[in-house]
Amino acid sequence: MKPPKPLYPSERIIYHPELSACPMCGGVLKLRNTLLWDKTVQTLTGVRSVASRPACCANPQCAGATMRLRSAAGQQVALPSPTYGYDLVVRIGWQRQTRCVTYAEIHTDRTPKIQIAETQVRRLYQQVYLPMLACHERQHHDRLTQVAAAHGGLVLALDGLAPEGGEPQLWCIRDLLTGVVRRSGWLSGQDQTTFEGFLQPLRTLDWPIRAIVSDKQRGLVPAIATVLPTTPHQLCQTHYLRNLADPLARDDSALTVALRHAVRQELGPLVRAEPLPDPAAPGVLTMTGLLVSSAAADTTPPPSDSPTFATTTPTAPPTPALPPDPDAQVMAESVTQVLRRVRYLLTLTGRPPLRLAGLELYAGLQEVVTRGQRWLAHRDDPHLAQVVRGLQAAMAPVAARMADIQQGADWLTRITTILSADGEPAPTAAAVAQHLQTCLGPAG
Repeated sequence: MKPPKPLYPSERIIYHPELSACPMCGGVLKLRNTLLWDKTVQTLTGVRSVASRPACCANPQCAGATMRLRSAAGQQVALPSPTYGYDLVVRIGWQRQTRCVTYAEIHTDRTPKIQIAETQVRRLYQQVYLPMLACHERQHHDRLTQVAAAHGGLVLALDGLAPEGGEPQLWCIRDLLTGVVRRSGWLSGQDQTTFEGFLQPLRTLDWPIRAIVSDKQRGLVPAIATVLPTTPHQLCQTHYLRNLADPLARDDSALTVALRHAVRQELGPLVRAEPLPDPAAPGVLTMTGLLVSSAAADTTPPPSDSPTFATTTPTAPPTPALPPDPDAQVMAESVTQVLRRVRYLLTLTGRPPLRLAGLELYAGLQEVVTRGQRWLAHRDDPHLAQVVRGLQAAMAPVAARMADIQQGADWLTRITTILSADGEPAPTAAAVAQHLQTCLGPAG
């Protein structure tokens, strides 16, 4: 392993306690002749050599004579053990949680300024930043007390996230009414015993728990039933809808692939790539900024002093050019725009449960066909007719299957509306179940 490079601090700071009187007897404090800690700390602003000289009571009879009173300012620089400043820890946490940056990317970003390994970046986030965040959330005790008094308790959400493959899952317990994180931790297992240990502190909360929302994670449901047997537990609607839409999303994805293949087979090179521009035409579409002066823009060669003589070779009279057909030019540009629209539709991607790429692709192509037929009714154009016929031939084999997927998507939309219905008073569970049964029943 390559040895670390030596660090050269830019300044040396020894912190002293801010108090001047003993907090126990009110007597005079004296500084000890030892340093509580002495280390080199890397911060975002540079490398510093910092130390803390503790103090104790000058009265040997006082209980404070044996204490080691620290400096508050010194403790704000870094933790006792790590040699990295709090500002670096906070920056790593902000990049991970706000920008979803990987450990490797954070390491690459920080390496030119700070000497740190990728494993240290991971450790600072998991073992320093997350505990600091949990401690910070404890400051919201009064706010949670007010919310619990107003709503009769807290509604907690449990969810896990695996930010990188092979990593332990990060689980959080969050209050849905305030967004405050009550507990977080990395769980290497997903069994009932692990979840019971993670949920155990919920038994001693200062506020009642009205309900718990989670997904159907393996081992989580029985753990909640064991730790909080009397608390209502509801599965997350987002996970519920996503699981419900999985078969529909798979069919839609397969149909999307088939429809893309059919369109490319019917229209061939027309939709495979945008035609290259004319090499003689300028490639710049829009220009802003400096303007060329009139003197520089005038490229007409100056007149020569020597006279020019015309040749006597007879030339044939030029053939008069036919005037351009404006309607034909408009139709050619329309066909170009239609092909661009088709190319864009072929790149659509879905986001289940409510956004299905196949449905969007089919609906977009159907709109292109409808508009193309409307234009052809006014003026016949062989290129546009070819595009319309090709799209119709590609869409015909999948029309029946698209109708089934559309019906399933309509069901998902109606289920989402039922589950997210607001009102005063709020609908009961029996009323929601009845609405769902009506939606999915024979009469739905």
